[in-house]
Amino acid sequence: MDEATASLDVENETKVQEALSHLIKNKTVMVIAHRMRTVAGANKIVVLVNGVVAEQGTPEKLMKKNGIFTHMVQLQTDRQNWSIA
Repeated sequence: MDEATASLDVENETKVQEALSHLIKNKTVMVIAHRMRTVAGANKIVVLVNGVVAEQGTPEKLMKKNGIFTHMVQLQTDRQNWSIA
């Protein structure tokens, strides 16, 4: 659903994410996403690089590792805070 919500405004994207969270509660779901917001609540994240597992763990564990996942989160956070002065 990451790409399906990519062109939505923030309010509607949030509504879609909340609805999906409700639908997948207590289920095993595989999510492939580019937006870190999409996987923020995951129990386990697997980061692939060229089809090979580079990192895996909870979002908290991966952030503490300060590796590829952390770098992707920082890039998206920096991009969201960017503005033209």
